Amino acid sequence: MAFEKINPEQWNANPFHAIGKQWMLLTSGDTTEGWNTMTASWGAVGVMWNKPSLTCYVRHSRHTFGYMEKNDLFSVSFFGNEYRDALNFCGSHSGRDCDKAAETGLHPMELDGTTAFEEAETILICKKKYAAEIDADELPVEIVDSFYSSHDAHRMYIAEIVACYVKK
Repeated sequence: MAFEKINPEQWNANPFHAIGKQWMLLTSGDTTEGWNTMTASWGAVGVMWNKPSLTCYVRHSRHTFGYMEKNDLFSVSFFGNEYRDALNFCGSHSGRDCDKAAETGLHPMELDGTTAFEEAETILICKKKYAAEIDADELPVEIVDSFYSSHDAHRMYIAEIVACYVKK
């Protein structure tokens, strides 16, 4: 299916639903040099430094982490409910151990210098602008106990949304 490129400010999704309920595949790398994807349900969409922006979080232990560190661009893909099993798989299996595209039937494609998926309903192309560690010592104890008891930290990425594609 074909995608239509729109201005990121025209994307009219509810970010609380799109990110927190629908989930997203965060993908970094390219189809030539290698890529990885992971399911994410934490993030934010808004305006930062006068640009449409996305903030996302990746644990150091995730295979995607190395790709995020190496590449300036990444994609965030949103899917319909019929792909929930694929998103569950991508969130619970490592790309170190399997080919996520082959296992899920998703089709990676090159888009604006990064990898995204043909089956997505919406794709945001993001360019990293800033990254910082989440410092568990600065968090309330109940958050540390719930999310960081294993000491597997997140790195926060703030990125400009440089393109938005919606399925025609």
